[in-house]
Amino acid sequence: MAETPEERPLETSVLLSRYCSRLVALERRSPLTAGTYGLEIRRFLEYLEGEKIEVAAVTARTLTGYLEKRRETDHIDSRSTAKAVSCLRSFFRFVMDEGMRKDNPAAVLESPRRRMYLPEVLDRKTVENFLGTIDTDSPLGLRDRAIYELIYSAGLRISEAVGLNIRDIDIEGGLAKVRGKGSKERLVIFGPDASVLLKRYLQEARPRLAGSGARGRQSPALFIGKSGKRLSRKGIWKNYAKTAALAGTGSRLHTLRHSFATELLAGGADLRTVQELLGHTDLATTQIYTHVNVGLLRESHRRYLPKLGIGSGK
Repeated sequence: MAETPEERPLETSVLLSRYCSRLVALERRSPLTAGTYGLEIRRFLEYLEGEKIEVAAVTARTLTGYLEKRRETDHIDSRSTAKAVSCLRSFFRFVMDEGMRKDNPAAVLESPRRRMYLPEVLDRKTVENFLGTIDTDSPLGLRDRAIYELIYSAGLRISEAVGLNIRDIDIEGGLAKVRGKGSKERLVIFGPDASVLLKRYLQEARPRLAGSGARGRQSPALFIGKSGKRLSRKGIWKNYAKTAALAGTGSRLHTLRHSFATELLAGGADLRTVQELLGHTDLATTQIYTHVNVGLLRESHRRYLPKLGIGSGK
């Protein structure tokens, strides 16, 4: 008996495309999140093709085998494994809604407990040394210095920096409107050094990068590449890695955001303020920075311990 159209398995590419469209249109996921989920599910569907398993025939054992292969081949940690599990659960909810199966095999998967990793931070002198190695006489150097100054001064995520448009920046006021996780908007503050570099970038570097092409002149993007297109996250990462190697820091770009948060706490800012500036939904996410600044904790211990009447010898 021939299969009906509803019974025939969808082509992998079509299935993936429909899933990603659903994430944005129905679940209101950000394009960045949809891209991350889509990449994970693409890996999973390729795994199924290699194992000659149809989506409708997937079991919990199949999913466990996929995750084990990800850990062995890609060396993913507990955090990445938990994200993969979340993607699989989401995908099979979509599969159920499409009528391809009646159960969600990923529902029985347990997300691994995430280990707490203390973020790497750089002290102010190291950051200044890193920024000072960038040649601001070239358009690309001036652009990169402006990006890194802004990320450090405002504590931005890389995705937030690349997503900025010119209209989102108030250089004179030292304010920027950014779109964070879940497309949530917030206002961030940046300092005078970032203001000066952004002004120079817009006046000197960006027009040269845009060139005579209409794409660069018409693009609303704040940071653009040599082609006039919006600069990508990958492009920023690669440029940062080269500069960090020259400066001898060996750090990752996200370290600038961690360093921003730690500097704020060391300067006396309260956790709620830092949470707001970083765009964290959960205060617990911000609290990790209190573990980083041991010096600040020791100072608080020294300051408040006598008031508790402990160790006074009485």
